Amino acid sequence: MLPIGHAFENFYHHYSEEIEREVAAVFVGAGLSIPGGYSNWKTLLQPIADELGLDIEKESDLISLAQYKVNMDRNRGRVTRLLVEEFAKDARISENHRLIASLPIHTLWTTNYDKLLEDAYREAHKILDTKVKIENLTLTKPGRDAVLYKMHGDKDDPTETVLTKEDYETFHLSRGFFTEMLKGDLIAKTFLFLGFSFTDPNIDFILSRIRPLLGQNVKTHYCIMRQPQKCGNKGAAKADYEYECRKLALRIEDLKRYGIQTLLIDDFGQITEILGELKKRTHVKSIFVSGSAHDFSPLGREQIEKLARLIGLNIIKHGYNLTSGFGLGIGGAIIIGAMEQIYQDINSKTSDRISLRPFPQTPPQGIPRAELWTRYRIEMIENVGFTIFICGNKLDTDTNQLIPATGMREEFEISKSLGKYPIPIGASGSVAKEIWDEVMASPGKFYKNIDVNKELQVLGDQSKSIEDFVEAIFAIIRKVSGK
Repeated sequence: MLPIGHAFENFYHHYSEEIEREVAAVFVGAGLSIPGGYSNWKTLLQPIADELGLDIEKESDLISLAQYKVNMDRNRGRVTRLLVEEFAKDARISENHRLIASLPIHTLWTTNYDKLLEDAYREAHKILDTKVKIENLTLTKPGRDAVLYKMHGDKDDPTETVLTKEDYETFHLSRGFFTEMLKGDLIAKTFLFLGFSFTDPNIDFILSRIRPLLGQNVKTHYCIMRQPQKCGNKGAAKADYEYECRKLALRIEDLKRYGIQTLLIDDFGQITEILGELKKRTHVKSIFVSGSAHDFSPLGREQIEKLARLIGLNIIKHGYNLTSGFGLGIGGAIIIGAMEQIYQDINSKTSDRISLRPFPQTPPQGIPRAELWTRYRIEMIENVGFTIFICGNKLDTDTNQLIPATGMREEFEISKSLGKYPIPIGASGSVAKEIWDEVMASPGKFYKNIDVNKELQVLGDQSKSIEDFVEAIFAIIRKVSGK
């Protein structure tokens, strides 16, 4: 269940704005990977603690525990194997990694050794520029969507990873450039710390290194942590729970010194809900327009093209971004309207405001074209907040008959499954009218507690003007966006 309350609402509002301003960053700790098969520190160090004759449950300084084992063996081979190879051996991408990759966040930091973030970005067909060593900083990967700083190294080079107390003590000599880079980002960007517990040694180390460098230049950052779990209401269980609560309260106050506001959740599954909400709020700035027409009735070609042009123009004018797949007879007019507005605004760039996705005609070998197009549609729609539907018919070349546009119907079904807000212009006829009928039959299913009935009625009324349709569309968008 999505966490609610004043603190969370403030977070969603502020952090979404920072994402939009491109000054948001994410710092990923080991806890984010646990649902994907990643082991936690205590589980991994259990065998080492046993060999040292120590009780892992009584140990909080896990970095020193790793150092003790290195001291005993006179080498770090076993510790390296456990904390790097075993740490990520069975790890797989989780929904959390996919959600992070779907967000328009351009700066990522992690203390993890795995490649789950890299895999998630590759799966999302995005380019991630990974920085592991100082040599990486001198190169910039062309067309990158985000940069990832792996400040404790990578599993592919375990001898260079940060694992033990000695590694932490000499960090400023071997990997001090990460400290400087992180200092700059903490000053300039708003961070969201994910996957850290309040006993995590990594976060202590990071903050202790950074705090003296920041001075008074501390922005507001956020850290999501799970509340202590009750194991009973009597005796030792109750005492342990109360102790953990007191310690957490002190930890929360301490984090405020670094500008970090702590958001408490009941279980780790809520992180997925939180990231999903951020995705929803961030993508509400983008609008997908689905439209195709061989026959422009009942409104006529001139009116439909005018409507499409005004929709494209107003998407840009009102500060939103356009995604389109070049629908037959309509896509061109939408793009013309959007471009007209972009060239009136010297601060807008076409690449930032318009995403044009013509459908590939020749699929890769072994992939049916219909399957490729479905995947293509999902990729377009999952990154928007609204889906506008106009007309929706095409000519069957085999029978020379006018038929419904099955692609538009599929785009509506994808929109429903992804929880997007549909805006069908029923008055334009064809599949758009069918979608309008479905939405009007149960508007609460699509808009929950947002009352858009009046606007939807306008969109289904053929007697209304093109300007009325455009006003109704953006009235719906304003209501949903809270503007």
